[in-house]
Amino acid sequence: MRRRQVIRPPGKDVEGRLTWNVTGGTRVLELTMATVSGADAGATAGMAMADAPSEPGAVLRLGRDASACRLVTPDDWLFVSRVHLEFRCGPDGGWQLTWLRGSQAEPSSEVRLLLGEYEQPLGYGTAVALPHGGSGEIVIQDRTAPRSVNVGFYQEV
Repeated sequence: MRRRQVIRPPGKDVEGRLTWNVTGGTRVLELTMATVSGADAGATAGMAMADAPSEPGAVLRLGRDASACRLVTPDDWLFVSRVHLEFRCGPDGGWQLTWLRGSQAEPSSEVRLLLGEYEQPLGYGTAVALPHGGSGEIVIQDRTAPRSVNVGFYQEV
């Protein structure tokens, strides 16, 4: 993979976070994860970033298992499975998001995909294609407590 170079000042994504437009390398999917609990409403309790080239077969995972996931939530956040979400790049360079089924028959969380004003719940064990060159957010909401995992995504064109 060639080194990426910044060619423009940062822009802002849907949530007002800075994003960089880069060229000179491969296209990538960039993820920014924030964990927020009720006590921290309005403040970020933890933040992590990950990216992967938009090459067929590339995978990024989010969950509690650090050995299998690039984005890792706190161990005691049991509403998030050991491996909860999977981002997989398809043959055309487009990314798909899958809510992987865990060991329980019913999940203890809800997952929503936000694209601007559009909001779509993601079913347990289902997948959805992310827009080419788009950005948005995935929210994993605990059903039993006021806490969530918010994952911003940006896919370069």
